[in-house]
Amino acid sequence: MYEESASLTWRPLTSGDAKASADLLNVIETVDKIGENYNEEDTLQELIDPYADLERASLAAFDGDVMVGYMKIRYKPSAEEVHRVFMDGGVHPDYRRRGVGTVLVEAGVAAAKVVHALHHPTLKLVVDVHKAEHIAGVAELVRSQGFAPVRYYQRMEHPLGDAIPDAAIPDGLRVEPWSEQNDEDFRLIRNESFKDHWGSAPMPVDSWKNKITNQTFRPEVSFLLRDVANGAPAGMLVTMYWEADTPATGVRDAHFMLIGTLRDYRKRGVAGALIGHALRAAADQDYGRASLSVDSANPFGAFGVFERAGFTPKMRYVRWALDV
Repeated sequence: MYEESASLTWRPLTSGDAKASADLLNVIETVDKIGENYNEEDTLQELIDPYADLERASLAAFDGDVMVGYMKIRYKPSAEEVHRVFMDGGVHPDYRRRGVGTVLVEAGVAAAKVVHALHHPTLKLVVDVHKAEHIAGVAELVRSQGFAPVRYYQRMEHPLGDAIPDAAIPDGLRVEPWSEQNDEDFRLIRNESFKDHWGSAPMPVDSWKNKITNQTFRPEVSFLLRDVANGAPAGMLVTMYWEADTPATGVRDAHFMLIGTLRDYRKRGVAGALIGHALRAAADQDYGRASLSVDSANPFGAFGVFERAGFTPKMRYVRWALDV
């Protein structure tokens, strides 16, 4: 451990760290400016993730009662050939360039090996880190630990207002809002439609409830398209909203977290119809903006679909990977 970080207290995260985590992330946001703000409920949801093994695979640094850095590992419940674990983390702006980040990344790689050995010991292990490209020091830190950029993502935004294109529902399909009765159809579409997406793995029920239908989920701006003839689900769009963002930015942002179309219904305008319907619903419910994230190498032309719907690129993210 670096001498500069030795005066700090180091221990695994617990669910009792929700407030300290939110405070740290909000201080980080004042410098990194990635548009993410948190309240205690948001960070608690991440700490109780069923696939985050906090005892074995997390570490936080404290200066007194103040959290000044953290990392946590999220493993995949299922994997084929390659097990990609996700490492998240951050360092308080006042404590950067003191070796804290290096300690956290090294600990994260070691922790990834531990959970990998427990859950997918026969597979290849890859550690992923996902960060906005502009954050100072990230590239130098992860490169020094052997990570390399493998993918790029764009955050795109739509200002809503009057610039919402009409998107007719394709013939033979009908739109319906999310409900407890069709929730499983939403999850089915997510898992089936994302099979072709790089690095994706099926999302089991417990993960779906933790990551998707949590306190940030907005069912009134989440829609499913269904085949009228046979009742089969065709596509879906899930919207989320982080309440802590609005006091910080003055904007209510409807984030389209998931957009998926089943293979048999592709190239029929399903995604465009869902986006247009959701944009109108968001505008009618006083959201000031819609946003989403797209893989720059998406194999289905999603970037073009979003551009035609009025979204424009605002921030690029890098997916860094380390083959272990």
